[in-house]
Amino acid sequence: MRVNRRSFLAASGASATAAAWPDALQAAAMPIIDTHIHLFDTTRKEGVPWPEKTNKTLFQPAMPDRYRKITGPLGVVGAIKVEASPWVSDNQWVLDVAAKDKIIVGVIGNLDPGKPEFAKQLEGLHKNPLYLGIRYGNLWGRNLADELDKPEFRAGIKLLEQANLTLDSANPTPSLIHALLRLSDIAPKLRIVIDHLPQMPTPTDAAVLKSYQGHLQEFAKRPQVFVKLSEVFRKVNGEIPRDIGTYRATLDSLYGVFGEDRVLYGSDWPNSDNWLPYPEVLGLVQKYFQSKTPAQAEKYFWKNSVKAYRWVKRDASQPGA
Repeated sequence: MRVNRRSFLAASGASATAAAWPDALQAAAMPIIDTHIHLFDTTRKEGVPWPEKTNKTLFQPAMPDRYRKITGPLGVVGAIKVEASPWVSDNQWVLDVAAKDKIIVGVIGNLDPGKPEFAKQLEGLHKNPLYLGIRYGNLWGRNLADELDKPEFRAGIKLLEQANLTLDSANPTPSLIHALLRLSDIAPKLRIVIDHLPQMPTPTDAAVLKSYQGHLQEFAKRPQVFVKLSEVFRKVNGEIPRDIGTYRATLDSLYGVFGEDRVLYGSDWPNSDNWLPYPEVLGLVQKYFQSKTPAQAEKYFWKNSVKAYRWVKRDASQPGA
C-alpha cells in the first residue's frame, strides 16, 4: 500500500505528541472544569431576557441535563454558570437549578454594586456556597467605567472583595480593560476574571493599541487577575477557520502576558453554538495545549479555576481542590 508522505508526517507528528503527552489524544483523559456556561429556560412563563426569540440557534432550553449530554463524553466534569439575565430574581432561580445537578460547581450572578440594596442581596445569596460572585462590565446597559468614581459603587465592590468572591467582566473592549485595571486599584485583593479576550479585535489605532498593551502588562503583575481563553473562534472573510494556526498568535500573546497560572478554559455554551458545536470549541483549545506540557494543560483546564473561583466540589468525578 502506498503511503502519502503528508499523511505519514501528520501521523508521525501525532505519535510524537502522544508519546510526550500520552493522554493528549484521548477525549476524556483530563478532567475539565468549564468556567463559562449560561443556563436559561425559554419555556418559563415569565420568559427570558436573553436570548432573543429570533435567534433560532439559541432560543431553546439550555439546562444542565442538556449540557451534560453534550459534554460528558468529552471529559467535562463540572461547570460554572455565568449570568445570562439582569433580573435579580434569577440569581436565586439559577441557584435552585444548580442545586439539582452536581455538574454545576458554582454560579456567577448578576447584582449591581452601586444599588442601595446590594449589601443585603449579596449577604443573602452568599450564604449559598455555590454563589461565587457577580459579573459586571459592558452588558445590560451598564458601563463599568461610568461607575468607578461613584462612592456607593466603590463601597459595593469593597463588600465583594471582603466576602472573598470573584468579579467576572463582560464583553471586553480596550476601555473596559482600563476600567478593570482601575477597579483592581480600588479593590486590590478582589479576584477578577476577564472574559473572552481572544474575541476582542486588536485595536487599529496606534495610541489605543499602545495603551491597551500597557494595561495588559500591568495586569501581568497582579496575580489575582485571570483571563479566560474563551470565544476563540472568529470569522475571517465570512468564514470560521477551524485550524489552530489562525488563532495561535493571539493565544500565544495572552498566554505570554498572564502565564500558565492565570488562564482558564471557558466554552461560553450555548452562545458558542453561534460559532461552532461544543466539540469543536473544546477541540480547538485542546489542540493549542498539545504544544504545552501536561501540567500546563491541567492548569488551564481545571486547576487555575480553583484559584480564580474557589468553586465547590460536588461529585467524585470532579478533581480535588
